[in-house]
Amino acid sequence: MLSDLPVFPILLSKDLDATRTFYRDKLGLEILREDEGDRIVFRCGGGTRLVVTLSTVGTADTQTQMAWLVPDIGAAVADLRRRGVRIEEYAAPDPVTTDGVADMGHSWAAWFIDPSRNVLAVVQPKG
Repeated sequence: MLSDLPVFPILLSKDLDATRTFYRDKLGLEILREDEGDRIVFRCGGGTRLVVTLSTVGTADTQTQMAWLVPDIGAAVADLRRRGVRIEEYAAPDPVTTDGVADMGHSWAAWFIDPSRNVLAVVQPKG
């Protein structure tokens, strides 16, 4: 049953005002619903959505929490930078980036971090 149903990620936020500004104004996501002091629901592609809920602790993980599939990693990175989003640079032992993009073998990826320290990515699969 679950294999045929859409999913939506839920990220944690320590500051919903900063979350709203980042996802709506910097990333350009439309707000579908906002439950004051609790959560913000954003529209994403293909009928999907992203939910960001208020948390007192946020996330402490440095791994990727969510990624968008993109058709052109270079264009996605350039667009994010134009919007004022800082693209992370990594060196070994992490995946090594060149101008913000890492060759992961099966895909290219670039990472950025939201105001609550959630690690987000854009990923272009190879082939």
